Amino acid sequence: MADLRDDPYAEAPTASGEEPPSFEAQAESPDESPESPDESPESAACAETVVACAEAVVTAGTTGSAGRSHGVETSEVVGTAERVRVLLAAHPVFDGHSGLAQLLGRTPPHDLEFGESALDTDLPRLRAGGVGAQFWSLRVPAHDAGRHHAISATLELIDRVRAMVDGCPEGFRLVLTSGDITDARNCGRVASLLGPVDGPALGDSLSVLRAYHALGVRAVTLAGARWADQDGTLSRFGHEAVREMNRLGIVVDLSGTREDTMRAVFTMAKAPVMFAHSGARALTDHPANVSDDGLALLGANLGVCMVSFAPDRIARAGRPPSLRDVADHLDHVREVAGARCVGLSGGYGATAGTPRAQGLEDASRYPLLLAELLDRGWTDADIAGLTWGNAARVVRDTEFAARTAQQRRGPSTATIEELDGDQAARQRQMGWPAGSA
Repeated sequence: MADLRDDPYAEAPTASGEEPPSFEAQAESPDESPESPDESPESAACAETVVACAEAVVTAGTTGSAGRSHGVETSEVVGTAERVRVLLAAHPVFDGHSGLAQLLGRTPPHDLEFGESALDTDLPRLRAGGVGAQFWSLRVPAHDAGRHHAISATLELIDRVRAMVDGCPEGFRLVLTSGDITDARNCGRVASLLGPVDGPALGDSLSVLRAYHALGVRAVTLAGARWADQDGTLSRFGHEAVREMNRLGIVVDLSGTREDTMRAVFTMAKAPVMFAHSGARALTDHPANVSDDGLALLGANLGVCMVSFAPDRIARAGRPPSLRDVADHLDHVREVAGARCVGLSGGYGATAGTPRAQGLEDASRYPLLLAELLDRGWTDADIAGLTWGNAARVVRDTEFAARTAQQRRGPSTATIEELDGDQAARQRQMGWPAGSA
């Protein structure tokens, strides 16, 4: 059966005490991946429980199969639904985009813990869907996009998520490192990562970026920031912001960025990037989706495209969006970028009745999508990477890159006025007030 390693494509663990390989070394040897950090005694004990549960599912699937031993491959003795349950027991879903933070102000933690019919996600449905980790999107409403409003609105969202996690300690756990993520998963908690934060919510300040990191933010979206979007490429300050994210260990989210900006980031990034909620533009022409050129660059970067379930990002002409359309996007991303670069982004966290792809109406439906992919010929290793391994590796590799960067440089004190003085003035003339999106 599948084991508990974060990366299903990884080779045997490295020797104890050996320094994990750099991101650059992995790019040269894509079949190798660093092993996850040592687990705590608590994590190890909980991991044994997860293994036992998964083995119980396999045993249940094999009981009554005359002449078949428990040593044969799971896929030979159980059906698709049982295969999905076995895979999710060891490799739960690592979701790239939960929009629930925006609704937490009117949803008490206990309602999420025991079930909330007014929403499309809660703890019981996350458990039913096999979700073990998720990024909590900290996107602020458009009317709060001005500099000071965006910062204060983002801080309020962070406060809401942290309060919710504290109110559901048996269900959620706030995590800051890849080791924390593994520990939370092995103990049956949904690992909760803060981010992505909107680029405009940085207020054009690297000090604000560092403050977000200190509060637990681990991903930032570049789209919408004037130093990333206005001239269609990354400004000098934008380059410095990406370098500082790499130094801190913040994952760079390229969802919705323009082609030139995306290419500039791929050229300079010292860590893998992600598209937190995107699809394949070749299938659905949506500005948040990724072109085939972008997916090819993502494959070389060893990042991850978290394929969105949002109807407008996966819809195809002539039919209502459905689970099969999401599967088509996943197939395309896997074909162009590679199996190591594809993940899931349910985008749940909306009120009941919000339009959804047919078959993926709430957070309990991930197993249905995985069953569809298995029927299409995805291997167990492909599914394990899709659900958990690929996203967990990007977080882990971003940490390793940050350790290296911190040995070479300290916190940047650069300002947008120093680096983009003339460009910033032109943007203000074009109607972009300082710090706005």
